[in-house]
Amino acid sequence: MAVPLVEMDGDEMTRILWKEIKERLILPFVDLKTEYYDLGLENRDATDDAVTREAAAAVKRLKVGVKCATITPNFQRMEEYKLKKMWPSPNGTIRNALDGTVFRTPIVCEELKSYIPGWTKPITVARHGYGDLYRDAEMDISEPGAAEIVFTAADGSVKREKVYDFEGPGVFQGCYNKDSSIEAFARSCFEYALAEKKDLWFSTKDTIMKLYDGRFKETFRRLYEEEYASRFEKAGISYFYTLIDDAVARIVRSSGGMVWALKNYDGDVMSDMISSAFGSLAMMTSVLVSADGCFEYEAAHGTVTRHYYRRLKGEKTSTNPVATIFAWSGALRKRGELDSTDALVAFADAIEKAVLDTIRSRVVTGDLASMMSPSPKAVDSETFLDAIRKKLESVA
Repeated sequence: MAVPLVEMDGDEMTRILWKEIKERLILPFVDLKTEYYDLGLENRDATDDAVTREAAAAVKRLKVGVKCATITPNFQRMEEYKLKKMWPSPNGTIRNALDGTVFRTPIVCEELKSYIPGWTKPITVARHGYGDLYRDAEMDISEPGAAEIVFTAADGSVKREKVYDFEGPGVFQGCYNKDSSIEAFARSCFEYALAEKKDLWFSTKDTIMKLYDGRFKETFRRLYEEEYASRFEKAGISYFYTLIDDAVARIVRSSGGMVWALKNYDGDVMSDMISSAFGSLAMMTSVLVSADGCFEYEAAHGTVTRHYYRRLKGEKTSTNPVATIFAWSGALRKRGELDSTDALVAFADAIEKAVLDTIRSRVVTGDLASMMSPSPKAVDSETFLDAIRKKLESVA
């Protein structure tokens, strides 16, 4: 490696697997260079979350980062970890700093049966990575009163919009987005679909959120008609818009194979649904791509808390590390591509092949064993990683 990548460590069971993956599958083969940031919850609390902002800035500088799963604290976690405050989602902080699109695609293996049999081709979710509910402002109302949205322009003029006249306690929120970010999102989706030669679907709920979701719909429509229609026709692919509820029904009845563009929260929910239907939350790649050419790879699942507490009791766990391995391989491949380091690209291909070959040999964790017929006996995480190491040694 000529240039380091940004390494962002995380929490709980995924933090344990992070260390195991590096020691068993990467360090024996790669002269690994990273700029390390500890995004574990304790360190985020100790640094007043400055470490997360520093990690995001490092990705903008070095162009490639890889991130472990992290905890976004709620009231329970705040009490459990004795935090100063409920720190925001690290993913939200990083995504807003980079202002990009998150592309998530299931890792498909012929040995694993999808829970939706008609899905024979992977569905890529293109999730807008900026604003919306992840940068909202919330207010707790304890008495009757009027809630309003107020905008004060730079010239001092004011616009107001009534939200609700509260007759008693309640809550309300406000969220935002920017035309520049929406346009960058649309462009990245069109370009990705062209690169992959896949149809692009986009869905919102503009019948309800006429201005907010309508802005997304209109931006996609305008760019497609002005810049992309002829390119899509030449590539033999199509662009399709529909309401999100209709899109869900159509997706379930489809054979898959499309890129499905969604707003930030919608993409969060639907990517989990798609990965689970294809087999497991731990069988999905995830990469944030910014308009200025930054790439941040991560596992699209949580910190596997239940397995972590079992591990603390000394129990073996059968936690699936595949998404975290593919986060590392994706980052190493992109680092190699940007730096013209062909051997690093080849190694990334080799580690992914070793993972899939291990699954094909029916050495799997518990979540995957249930998808095979007949179901093999599940192995613990360390045994699974050792099996991948043996496959890797034969090809790397």
